[in-house]
Amino acid sequence: MKPEYPTGLRERKKARTRQALSDAAIALFLERGFDGVSVAEVAAAAEVSKPTLFRYFPAKEDLVLHRFADHEDESARVVEAGRADGTAPLDALYAHLLDGLERRDPVTGLCDVPAVLAYHRLLYGTPALLAAIHGYQQRSEEVLARALGGDPLVARLAAGQIVAVLRVLANENVARLMAGDPIEEVGRDAVVGAEKAFRSLRQGLPY
Repeated sequence: MKPEYPTGLRERKKARTRQALSDAAIALFLERGFDGVSVAEVAAAAEVSKPTLFRYFPAKEDLVLHRFADHEDESARVVEAGRADGTAPLDALYAHLLDGLERRDPVTGLCDVPAVLAYHRLLYGTPALLAAIHGYQQRSEEVLARALGGDPLVARLAAGQIVAVLRVLANENVARLMAGDPIEEVGRDAVVGAEKAFRSLRQGLPY
C-alpha cells in the first residue's frame, strides 16, 4: 500500500499550480481586459503549454472564477456543521454571514482591499464572466438543497432563495464600495440588510 503522504504532496502541488495559473491569468485580464487576452498568452505567461492549462481549467472563464470554487459548497457546509451542533440551518447561515461581514471576507462583498475591488470590477464588467457565474450558483443551490434535506422541491426552492439573498447582499456591498462609499457605513448597512433578509427568509421557509 502506498503511503498517503506523497498523495497529499501531489494534491498540494496541483493546488499551487492551479492558484499560480489563476493568478497569472487574472493579472493579465486586469491589465488588458478579459477579452483582450488569449488562453495562449495566459499559458505563455505562466510558462506552461495550452494543453496543460486546459487540464487545470477547461474554460477561460474558470481561470477567473477559480476564486469562487472554495465557496461553492460553503453554505451547505455551514448548514451541516450547524445541524451537528443543534443549530437551525437559517440561524447557522445568518451567523456565518455576520461573521463574514465582521471579518471583511471578500465573498460577502464587504472588502475594500484594492486588489479585491479590481477583481470585482473585472468580474462584474465582463458579460462572459457574469454568465459563467450562473453555473457556480446553480451548483451551490444543488449542494445546499441536499444539505437542507426534507421534501426535495421545498429544499430546492429554499436553496434558490438563500443563494439569491446572499448574492444580492454581496452585490450591494460591492456596488457601494466601488461607488466610493466608506466601508464603515457600508458595513453598518450590510448588517441591517442581512437582518432584514434573514427575517424574511425565516417567515417564508421551514428551516
